[in-house]
Formats: sequence, structure tokens, C-alpha cells
Amino acid sequence: MSDAEVIQPDGNPGAFDTLVLGIGNVLYADEGFGIRAVEALNARYAFPEDVRVMDGGTQGIFLLPWVCSARRLLIFDAVDFGMEPATLKLVRGDDVPCFMGAKKVSMHQAGFQEVLASADLTGSLPAGLALVGVQPKVLNDYGGSLTSGVRGRIDEAVEVACQVLREWNIEPLPREKPLAGTEQIGPVALDMREYELGRPVVEGGTP
Repeated sequence: MSDAEVIQPDGNPGAFDTLVLGIGNVLYADEGFGIRAVEALNARYAFPEDVRVMDGGTQGIFLLPWVCSARRLLIFDAVDFGMEPATLKLVRGDDVPCFMGAKKVSMHQAGFQEVLASADLTGSLPAGLALVGVQPKVLNDYGGSLTSGVRGRIDEAVEVACQVLREWNIEPLPREKPLAGTEQIGPVALDMREYELGRPVVEGGTP
């Protein structure tokens, strides 16, 4: 089993079996859901060497080599499903590209829709696709963290992702001690707790 930390999309990925990808922007409230969810998954579980766990951020088309190198792709993201805020939804197969592009909540989704379309055109779209998405409540709060409802779905999102991975014959291995802070994503200022403590408290901030 691997102690695979959340990696950044640079260099040549090489061939591997499964990519678990969080996309979004932690600087804009609920748009950070995908990143926080993949962090939580990685903090709690280790995976086989042929599984990549990635913070894709807003990299867009730069994620194409990684997507094309994977046989299966599991995505965390904030998606406008047209549902109640904080609703969690699992989407599978051919429906994934449709939901990624139907109602874009940010420019990163436009970029990632291009990634999926390009992979499909070249015959490199992963055969297995799954999206664990949440309906966002607030997106325009620059510097804000997740709203309480969306934050409350992270544990469930992680468990749904684990269920999908088990269906793909990948068994997440619980870590004896969960990763924290800079063990995960890099600058400690982007750790969710440190990030929230560093924001000035202003009246009318993130609900």
C-alpha cells in the first residue's frame, strides 16, 4: 500500500490504474469542496501504488495527461445540479461529462469539460467514470471557507467515494494516524483550519 500524498499535476504521470481527483478553488467558499474532500480522503486512507490521489485545483487542460493515463477516474467537485444547497449526488459513466458542463459554477469546470472532451476524442477517456458532487450554496465569497452545510457533507462524500473504489476492487486502507496540515497539500496556510483562522472576521461573512 502507498502513503500517497495529494500530488500536484506536473511532469509525466506515466501509466496507472485509477485517478482520484479533487477540483475547485478553496479561495471561493463552496467551490473548494472538491479539494477539501480529496484532502479528507487522503488524510484518512492509503491506497495501492497504482492509485493517484490528486489536488487538481483549477488546472483545467493541464490535467489532460493525468486523465488520459488513468483507466478509471473518480472526481470530487461542487456542481450545480439544480438541487437544494449541500445536496450530495453520485454520478456515473457517460453522465459525468454532461453534469460537468451542463451548469458551470466556475471557469475551472469549463476547463475540465475540455479535458474530458479531449480525452474522449483521442480515445483516452477512462473507461470507469464517477463524480461525487455537492450542490454549492455560496461561491462569490472570496477568502471564505465552505459553508456549514457543504462542510457537513465531506464525511459522506468520502464514504461514497470509498464505496465506488471498492466496486472497482480498490480497498482503501485506514491510516493509523490521519495526515494533517503540511503532510497533505503544502503551505500550511491552505490547511482548512489554518486558512479559516487567518481570515479576518467581518460581519456578513460566509454563513
